Amino acid sequence: MSIVAKVIAQSDRADRFLGSTELTQLQDFFNNSDVRISASQKLAANQQRIVEKGSQQFWNQCPDTPSNRGVKQKTALCQRDQGWYIRLVSYCVLAGNSKPLEDIGLDGMRDMYVSLNVPLSNLRMAMRCLKQAAMGLLSSEEAALAGPYFDQLIRSF
Repeated sequence: MSIVAKVIAQSDRADRFLGSTELTQLQDFFNNSDVRISASQKLAANQQRIVEKGSQQFWNQCPDTPSNRGVKQKTALCQRDQGWYIRLVSYCVLAGNSKPLEDIGLDGMRDMYVSLNVPLSNLRMAMRCLKQAAMGLLSSEEAALAGPYFDQLIRSF
């Protein structure tokens, strides 16, 4: 749920108009909409580059991993998932909150990886590498918006 929908829903549940604090929250959200859109566009346009650079960084740190053993299908599946996480981060940046990540059920994703015997420490490292690759393409303002969502992914694994 975007911050706009959240603020409106809270006020509606309380049977009142938006207060000055809520209006200030919305004004702040709208004031940095250009940065949100720019960050989201950069993540989308550079998704493959981020995945490739992040994967290379990960493999340099953790060379003996299923995604780096020459089985192209495993590598492709891992990189597909990484691209998916970048897309979710871009959604969060646009929404102004982590609801898109929460909606997919990060706990369920973690459980799926555990059932597939994927070491969670590897996932955390891979997400850190993706974050580092993405932050290198974003301005400091854009990185400040996107970084916390990458951090949430890292913490969830």
